[in-house]
This record gives sequence, structure tokens and C-alpha cells, in this order.
Amino acid sequence: MAHPRTPRLKNGVLHTDLCVIGAGSGGLSVAAGAVRMGASVVLIEKGEMGGDCLNTGCVPSKSLIAAAHAAHAARQARRFGIHLPAPEVDFAGVHRHVHGVIAAIAPHDSVERFEGLGCTVIRAEARFTGPDLLEAGGQVIRARRFVIATGSRAAVPPIPGLDRVPHLTNESVFDLKERPDHLVVMGGGPIGVEMAQAFRRLGSAVTVLERATLLPRDAPEAVALLRGHLLAEGVTIEEGAQVAALHPAAEGAGLELEFDQAGRRRTLRASHLLVAAGRQPNTGQLGLEAAGVDHTPRGITVDGGLRTSNRRIFAIGDVAGGPQFTHVAGYHAGIVIRRALFGLPAKVDYRALPWVTYTDPELAHVGMGEAEAKEAGEAVTVLTESLSGNDRARAEAAGEGLVKLVLGARGRILGATILAPRAGEMIGLWGLAIQKRLRVGDVAQMMAPYPTMSEISKRAAGAYYTPSLFSARTRFLVGLIQRVLP
Repeated sequence: MAHPRTPRLKNGVLHTDLCVIGAGSGGLSVAAGAVRMGASVVLIEKGEMGGDCLNTGCVPSKSLIAAAHAAHAARQARRFGIHLPAPEVDFAGVHRHVHGVIAAIAPHDSVERFEGLGCTVIRAEARFTGPDLLEAGGQVIRARRFVIATGSRAAVPPIPGLDRVPHLTNESVFDLKERPDHLVVMGGGPIGVEMAQAFRRLGSAVTVLERATLLPRDAPEAVALLRGHLLAEGVTIEEGAQVAALHPAAEGAGLELEFDQAGRRRTLRASHLLVAAGRQPNTGQLGLEAAGVDHTPRGITVDGGLRTSNRRIFAIGDVAGGPQFTHVAGYHAGIVIRRALFGLPAKVDYRALPWVTYTDPELAHVGMGEAEAKEAGEAVTVLTESLSGNDRARAEAAGEGLVKLVLGARGRILGATILAPRAGEMIGLWGLAIQKRLRVGDVAQMMAPYPTMSEISKRAAGAYYTPSLFSARTRFLVGLIQRVLP
């Protein structure tokens, strides 16, 4: 294997083909791809290698959810005739599991691995000093192209008293070694809902406060069913609740929280508060003005090819102000590699963008929602299939769920929502269908294995033809043909 090109030091300046700022999922994908394709790469990270996803996001949250699922499964085993004692949750053991998973994955994202690939890794804060110059850890770097992949952090809303009470964000909640007695989750988006269910299953009392409605980006029918699941498990959900003030508890540990709902002020006491009220881009210390990079509070301004107002600089992932998902950062990385390394045209296309809320059941979506499709002027047909008619779901006592399809003219697939166990594993079919511009008939003709929950997708697609297949006209034609067939 040929040795990769390496940055060269000249007159105190480190010259490189590509400088990547941020070693989260997007930045690591760019750096690994570029150096293995022959570019010289400098990778800069001031915090933990692996970024938010590995250390405080996707990996620890799904590890905690897995532990919570195990506790819930033990409690629900009697449905199948299996009688188990109530599970004893060792929260310190849950903490060890979560951090053990992080530790197992960390070597893949480590400094040692990336230096082994041929990257020059600098552990320091990066700041632009000019359109093509950057300083990090006392080293000046000049690059042909820069990629900003600094991600985002938890947004902390300006609520009176929040700075006077201890509170958790995704950056600290996974460090808990003792189970909260009563956790209040401020925010009913995906992070808030996932953590609410997980902590409830691990034994905490949980209250979700959402100023609008739960999961507003998802199909209302699916959210209604998921809300029912959460309430049945004992999660308290307060929608239309605007937090007004926070105070340390008058007696003992914990906090008191005031919120307005339906025109009246209410007070709630809790042991812990998790702030899950959105994300904000990490742009503050980058010196973007010196680089001539336009940005807003939502993130760095990019064109369809992820290039900033400085043609040498790209921005990817959360910091680029678009959809905030790890898989989007990886998708962005591929676009930037094509543009920065090969000069090829490439643009983002979010038509088949999937997202998943990792509750139980999971809520997965891809493409356009019903309202969005109607606003776009599409001739919308909606098909909905209940999970209750699926034999595998019955066998597993899976409870309520659904598939909702949004179709355009002549059965063109525009979007899909699935609420079901492992819905995130099922939504890829519909993403591929949208990306390849398939029609619903293509899925209806698919041979799905029996018994699987994925059959619900085929059944929903087949429902598109039900009105015509079982019409009076069809019955007349079949009768006519049967009379003339030999």
C-alpha cells in the first residue's frame, strides 16, 4: 500500500490539501475518506474524538434505551406466560454498560487510528485568521480546502432561574450513576421523548413538559398512538406547557418549576431536570468573520453543494444549519469528498431523508408528510395500515402501530411513516423507493417473508389497488372472462 501524502511544514506554516475542523461523525468520515484516497489531511479536534454521537449522543442514548428495554421486557414477560420477579435496576451497572459501549467503539474514532491512516491530528481549538489560514494549538495551517464539521450542542433556553438550579443536558445525563427519583424533561422532541421512556422504564417518575405538541414533525396519527404507549407506561405528558421560572427546592435537594398551561400557573417539584429544548451550532470561536464565512444563529450558510461564502471552505453536519442527524453528516461527507477532492458536481437531496425516534415502538419517517405534500401541490393519496392485523405483531404482543403512506399522482411514493417495533430497520425500503422514484405498485409486488412485521409495508402498498380490484367493474370482467375461457 502506498504511503499517504502528508502535510508539509514550510516557514512555520503547515501546508495541506484538506483541513477538517471537528472529529465527529462527519469530520471523521471526510478525513478517513480523503487520506485513503491520497490527499494530505490535517484533522483538528478540541474535545473528545468521535464528537457528540459517540460520547454524548447516539451511542450512549441507544445503550441506555437498550438497558431500559431489558427491564421493561422482564416486567412484561407475563404476557407470554413467563412469570419473573420484578427487575432490580442497578443504575450504576447501567452506567457501566453505557460507558462500556462507548469505550468499545472509541478506538475506531481515536487519534491513534487516524494518525495510523496518515492524518495529522491536532488536539486544540481552531480559529481562522484569514480566508485560507487557520491557527490551532500554536500551529498555523494553510489548506487548499477546509471542512467545518464542528457539530452542535444543547440549546439552553433563557428561562428565569435556570442558571440557579442544577440541570442536565445530553452532555451530562449519561454521567448519572444514581437513578433520578423524579425526572422532568423539558422538551417533547425526539431526545426528550426517548429519554423520558427510558428513565421511566428504569424506575424514575418522569414528567415531560412540551410548550407545543409532542413530536410536531411526525404524522399526528402515529404520534397519538405513541403518546398512548407512553402514558400507559406511566410517563406524565404536559403539552402546551410553557416553563416560566425555576427555583431551588425550598427544602432538601431538587428544584421547583413553574409553568403556564391553559391560562393558569402550575408548580412542579422534581429531583432532576433534563433540558432537551433543541440544539445550537458550534460556531462561536471559529473566527468565521476573518475567513469571510457567512453565518446566522441557525448555522453556517451553505449552498446546495455545502460550500460556504468562501469558496475554499465547506460546512457539513449540524453546523451547516440543516437536518441534525448523524446519518446526514455522513451523507454530507460523501458530497464534500466528491467536490473537494475530485471537483465533481454534487448537491444535497433530502427527498429520501429518514429519521427515527428510538422509543418503543419506534417512530420512523422518510420523505414528505401529508401536509407538506399538499402544500407542494401534489395530488395526495394517503394509505394507512394498522399493525394490529400483522401476524408477527400478534405473536409478539406488539400493541398498536401503523404504516402511513403519502402518494402522489399515479401512485408515486412521496413519503412514509412507520410506528412499530424496529421501525427504523423497516423504513429503509421506503427511502430507497423514494430515491429511485418508484411507484407504490413496485412495493405491492414485492415478495415479503412471512411472518415479519415488514409485511405491513407490502400490505399498505397493496391497499392502493383495493378499490379497483374489488369493484363491480372487476367482478363483471371476471364473470365475462370465465364464461369465455376454455
